[in-house]
Formats: sequence, C-alpha cells, structure tokens
Amino acid sequence: MTTDNELRRNVERELEWEPSVDERRIGVSVVDGIVTLTGEVSSFGEKWRAERAVERVSGVKGIANELEVKVASERSDTDIAKAAVDALKWNVMVPSDKVTVKVSKGWLTLDGEVRWDYQRRAADRAVRDLPGVRGVSNLIQIKPRVEPDHVKEKIEETFKRVATLDANRITVQVEGSEVTLRGTVRSWVERHEAEKAAWAAPGVTAVHNYITIAAAA
Repeated sequence: MTTDNELRRNVERELEWEPSVDERRIGVSVVDGIVTLTGEVSSFGEKWRAERAVERVSGVKGIANELEVKVASERSDTDIAKAAVDALKWNVMVPSDKVTVKVSKGWLTLDGEVRWDYQRRAADRAVRDLPGVRGVSNLIQIKPRVEPDHVKEKIEETFKRVATLDANRITVQVEGSEVTLRGTVRSWVERHEAEKAAWAAPGVTAVHNYITIAAAA
C-alpha cells in the first residue's frame, strides 16, 4: 500500500518527467490518496497536462487541480476568439461551422453540435494551448444521426478487445442513447479508455462515468 508521502514523491517525479510542465512552479500535497496541485502555470494547456501527468501515477484516487494560469502576455478576448475560430477551422476533425466560440476574461467556451465525441474532443484540443486562454468550457453536444442499436453489447465487446481494460470489472447500463459505466479499475488511464470506448458506440449522446480507482492501485 502506497503511503501519502510515497505518492507525493511519485507525483513530483512524474511532473519532473513531463517536459511540457514546469514542475518548479507546482506544489503537490496528498491526503488519503487525493492529490492537490497548487501554484502557477503559464497556460491552460500546461495546467491540463499537469493533471494528466498526475493521473498516470499509480495509487492516485482523486485530483484537485488548483493551479492558476498566469499567461505571459495578455490578449484581448476578441483576439482569443479570432484565434480559436481559426484553429477550429483548420482542424479537419472538427466539422465546419458546427462549433461556436465565446470568450470572457480569457475563459473560452465552446458550444454547438457534432455527431461524435472524438469531434468534440478535437475541438477542445484545438484551442486549449492558444495564447491568453485561461480555461476552456466544452459545452458541445453530441447529436448523432443514427439511432442507438445494441449499444450495451457493442460496448461490452469493445471492452473485451481493448488490452488495457479488464471487462469483468466494469458494468454497462444503457437507457435510450445514454450510457452509464460503473465498477472499479486499476488506473485513471483505464477509466479514460473505458469512457472513450463507450463514446465510440454509434448513437450514444451521453456517457456517465462512475468508475472508481481501486485502492490497491
């Protein structure tokens, strides 16, 4: 069983190992397996990647990301909005004219409708590292053209094919076009893979991920 002190040291080492994060500006504290990040980062993208680095560490049960984004140079909301619109337009995975952008005090909100979750995630990736962005709220909705058909069976079959997933530890419930995942897995990576696999099923409009991380992890 990993102690909180051991977990803190492991998280600090993982942050040091992540080249896109300046670990010198980040403080780490751990209580009962819950990791809290404090300090400053230079972009929202760096804040996002710091959290992903923590998720890779075995034994992490939860994360409180309290990092503040201190941008190197201020940009107007108009400039940020224009840059975001251009970034979305040049991303071939984001459907043309399906996503709108709003910016308030550097916080960027994405809205609109797309057919697949991967398109929504692509829009998020396209804007999170733009200069001046302090945060991103992704409100894009999934509106598939096909009706859900045998969703539960398709998701469970996918779980069995994915090498990083233990299908026996995850239960799938489907109500209409919404999927609920429950169970216990060994890592945050496995939890993300399960959610991504569920979103890939045709016709799914929402995935509620209640999977927890095993204490033994």
